[in-house]
Amino acid sequence: MVIPVHDVNPVRRTPWVTYALIAANVLVFLSMPGIAGSVAGESSLAQLCHLHAFLDHYAAVPRELIHDQLPRAVPTGDVAVGAQGPGCVIGAPDYDKSPVLSVFTAMFLHGSWLHLLGNMLFLLIFGNNIEDRMGHVRYFLFYVVCGYAASYGFALLNDDSADPLIGASGAIAGVLGAYLVLYPKARVWVLVPFLIFLPLRLPAWLVLGFWFGLQAAYSSGEGVTDAGTVAYAAHIVGFLAGMLLAWPLKAGTPPPPEPRGLLFGRKARPRHSW
Repeated sequence: MVIPVHDVNPVRRTPWVTYALIAANVLVFLSMPGIAGSVAGESSLAQLCHLHAFLDHYAAVPRELIHDQLPRAVPTGDVAVGAQGPGCVIGAPDYDKSPVLSVFTAMFLHGSWLHLLGNMLFLLIFGNNIEDRMGHVRYFLFYVVCGYAASYGFALLNDDSADPLIGASGAIAGVLGAYLVLYPKARVWVLVPFLIFLPLRLPAWLVLGFWFGLQAAYSSGEGVTDAGTVAYAAHIVGFLAGMLLAWPLKAGTPPPPEPRGLLFGRKARPRHSW
């Protein structure tokens, strides 16, 4: 997987919504139970039970989204010792959960630092140009719609699943799809793992097309062992939704500046005429 680090595509306005989304995701992640244990590399049973209860409350669950069937028993966050040893207590939920609203709250939940930082990196690099093209309010609505499309698309394909669905990946995939439609020729600096991390400047259509191809391959279980724990199908649906929503803006979108020079090294930096 190539790692994007910067795109050669300046913006006209400050991407306040993108910055706010990143800040909100980080703050929510830091407030999630069990984060202290994840930083240290270990979590206590009490932290894990609390985390399971938190996710059952705020994460999107495919079976709940499609069938509107809320579970009668969920983790309460407490720990007790039973016949098979200590474990999480299961009981009737003491809250009312809206499956529709859970899609929105789930967009700000992440399972690990790697999950969070990877998503925020892609959002920071590609989100500012989409916000610049759409405007702040329309961009936020676009982001949310792509997130909902990704979650419900995944749920339709896994309607009996009771596994929590969390992360901003679906919404960010929509941002990537929009970027591919609006700025396919923009240059993106990436790090390519080839013995060492090799810096290259590649066209956006190649970087994002490669990313989408990986999601399609992974969703079929090819080349990965965690296809059941990562919602690759949600990434695909979000990406396609972003492309579709951005298509009407393509005709009026000015092309990004064309940098001169080689595809790597100092000469690849854009030159300015005075």
